[in-house]
Amino acid sequence: MRMTALSVTSHVLLMTNIPADQPLGGGWETVGRCVNRALHDLEPERSRRLDGLVNIGIDETSYKKGHKYITVIVNHDTNTVVWASEGHGKSVLEKFYKQLTPEQLSSIKVVTGDGAKWITECVNEYTPDCAHCVDSFHVVEWAMTALDEVRKDIWHDAYSEYKQIKKDNPYGKGRPKKDDPELAIVKAAKAKADEIKGSAYALGKAPEHLSEKQQLRVNLIASQNPRLYRAYLLKEQLRLLLKLTNVDEAEDELKRWLWKASHSRIPAFKELYQKIRRHKTHILSTIRYGMSNARIEATNNKIKLIIRKAYGFRNIQNMLDMVYLVCSDIRIPLPNRKLNAA
Repeated sequence: MRMTALSVTSHVLLMTNIPADQPLGGGWETVGRCVNRALHDLEPERSRRLDGLVNIGIDETSYKKGHKYITVIVNHDTNTVVWASEGHGKSVLEKFYKQLTPEQLSSIKVVTGDGAKWITECVNEYTPDCAHCVDSFHVVEWAMTALDEVRKDIWHDAYSEYKQIKKDNPYGKGRPKKDDPELAIVKAAKAKADEIKGSAYALGKAPEHLSEKQQLRVNLIASQNPRLYRAYLLKEQLRLLLKLTNVDEAEDELKRWLWKASHSRIPAFKELYQKIRRHKTHILSTIRYGMSNARIEATNNKIKLIIRKAYGFRNIQNMLDMVYLVCSDIRIPLPNRKLNAA
């Protein structure tokens, strides 16, 4: 059974010989010392987690508002946190690599991440022979961001056009007639702008998951907004090629996609082309090894749940100790306690 907050508390009670029905008392400092003591009692040599690492994932997650982050490293093979530290960036990640022995560094074969520059730099510097994989989810997210940028630009143009048409075709006093041609022109311009504004969700979904209404919206965009539809097709083509399992086929499709993006005459996708080209080898490694950041994203969610249940942590070390306890393979027996008769 994995370590939970309940089992941590139970172990602390055993160590301190406090009856189960007696309140612990004390404040945050007392609880923090209990967690720290439980961790060191159960795992005196935490460095053992760094032995035999083969496939690891690196990511940062926020623990407090105001851009407060921790960097987390997960062992993909055991689904456990092997290292965590306050902050993020190259200087923080280097602390992890610098404590590894040459044997531990050489055992790492695959590193997954979100394509951040500081992760790439550390991987290239400390483990240049390992495969670096960029998670497919983040690659699709890049394409989604580029597509939404195109949609917003087109919407701004359409809305500006609507405002100008409305200014050039004033209604005058009183309620306009239904068959008023000027009113029809203004309504058509507003409908065009609203259609683009409300298309974000439909454009973000895969075609096979579109509802009938969403499909009609995409079809309308295809007929009225060629530039936005081309951006949508580029996003879909990138998403589909990332699902391929044959590396050679994926490489050919990626070359074709890069050519299309570079000749798309869409600024957002020309920028995305540069980014994808830089990470081309990492994307193909992801397909070759079938790796993703799913485990570490799940760990990030677990960490956020720990923080939420604790209503936040005043001491960052107490939080890291709890992360090490909960997101680990530590196993302890729960105490056998008899419930007091009512």
